[in-house]
Order: sequence, then C-alpha cells, then structure tokens
Amino acid sequence: MMSLSETAAAFPWFFPSVAFFFGACIGSFLNVCIYRIPAEKSIVYPGSHCACGKPVAWHDNIPILSWIFLRGHARCCGRPFSIRYPAIELLTALLFVACWLAFPEAPGKAVCGWVLISALIAGSFIDLDHMIIPDVFTIGLGVCGVLLSFAIPSLHDQHGGLFIVDSMRAGLLSMLGVIVGSGFVLWFVLIMEAILKKEAMGFGDVKLVGAICAFTGWQGVFSALGVGSAIGLTWFSLAALYGKLTGKKTHAGLKAATPDGQPAELGLSVQFPFGPMIAMGGVIHFLWLHRWVAELAEQAKDLFLFQP
Repeated sequence: MMSLSETAAAFPWFFPSVAFFFGACIGSFLNVCIYRIPAEKSIVYPGSHCACGKPVAWHDNIPILSWIFLRGHARCCGRPFSIRYPAIELLTALLFVACWLAFPEAPGKAVCGWVLISALIAGSFIDLDHMIIPDVFTIGLGVCGVLLSFAIPSLHDQHGGLFIVDSMRAGLLSMLGVIVGSGFVLWFVLIMEAILKKEAMGFGDVKLVGAICAFTGWQGVFSALGVGSAIGLTWFSLAALYGKLTGKKTHAGLKAATPDGQPAELGLSVQFPFGPMIAMGGVIHFLWLHRWVAELAEQAKDLFLFQP
C-alpha cells in the first residue's frame, strides 16, 4: 500500500481533487449553518427544503453543480436561489485546496486549517447578515484550536520529538495565542473607545482574534488586525470612490448602519462588521504569511535580547 507521499507523487491531482470535493460539501453545510444558527433552528433537521416547503432531492443538492444545472432556480416551484450559495461552496472548496497545497508535508495541519477556514467562513457571513458572530464560531473555535493543538502538534510546527513533549508545547503555544491575541485586541479596543468616546469594535471581534490565534499562535494577531484593516480600508475606499463617480449610494456590499441602527451610506459614523476582514487576515496568515511573520518575530526577539 502506498503512503500519502507516494500517492501524492504518483497522482499529484488526487489529494487536491479530494480537498476540492470535500470543501464543496462542507460549503454546502455552511450555507445551512449561516441561515439556521442565527434563527436558532436545528442544523440537522429538517433536511434541505425549498422556500415553498418541498424537500430538495439529493440530485438537486449537489454542491455548485446543481445551481448551474438548475440555472439558479428551484425545480419544484421555479423560485430563484441566491448565487451566494454556490459562491460559498466554491470559496470553501478553493480554500481547502489552497490549505492542502500550503502544507503538503503536514496533512494534519491542513485538516486543522480546514476547521479554521470553515468556522471563519460561516462566522463572517453571519456577521455580514446580522452584525453578530455566534459564540460557537469564536469561543467554540478557540477551544477547538487548543484541543487540536494538543492532538496534532504539527499545527504549531511541533514535530520530530516525543509526541507528549510536542503536544504540550503546541497546546501551550495555542493557549498563549488565545491569551495574547484576545488580550492585545481588548486593550486596543478599550483605549480606542476612551479616545473616540464610542464603541470601536465589537467584543465578538475580540473573541474572534483570540480564536484565530489558537490556530496561528500569538503572531496571528498582527495579520488578523493589520491585513484585515488593510483589506477593509481598500474595500471601503473603492466603494466610496465608486459612489462618488456614479452618484449612487453604496454600502460596500456590507450591512452599513448608523449607531441607531438605520441604513446609512459610508462615512465615519457608519457601523459595519469588521469580523469578515479579521477572518480574511487570519486565513491569509495561516496559509501564506505565517513563516514571514514568525521570522520577523524571531528577529525582533533577537534584537531585544542582544547583549554587547
């Protein structure tokens, strides 16, 4: 029987294909979670059904393909299905493939990344719809990250030694990430609120950063905030520019509201969900930036510890 490395060498397309298929299926399940969890409905029962009440047949519930074959409409009554459903399935599938390709020598870490990616996608779209992030995608994700760190030490690049030693190191790095990540953001929020005299960031975002750092270590806080802020600034700058050029009102595709909850155009007094930007920063760090940020952190440590 061939090992994973031998199989990957002989059939380089096999594992990415499996990751894509599995990711698309998980994306389909995430669509259910995004709709039902905020509504406090079961994510298990009843099965998928149309808005008219009729169950969706299995052959009409194939991720991505069913929406294409049915041209975005229900077979039973012709109601349109939002393109967001296949978009989430495709996004999840592509990120699963990217995660597998990012860690070809550490399949355990790739699987842990799938857990992180899935939770961040679901939490982000719920935040977009309702401007809340359920605790299952923040506190629950953080607890899951710590437990996975003990079970799969390669999540924090702890491998090669005794498993019990690697497990303890990885678990401690994960817990340190939760404490430092959420604590750093909490102090930042408190200081900004004292300066601005208004809410600077929701505490759901604070918990979300802590959850991300359970998977990335404390270094992930810089990417989650830095990259997330850069993405948000770029996004809203382009949206504001589009609004100026076209004369059309724009909310940048997000739930933008004034402090009293009324719909509003983009502006300094507009509230918008920052969770999706934090999530994008966290995913980018986990997949691509982690090595670079770790090297910078090591260089900074050496600089501060330098003794002439």
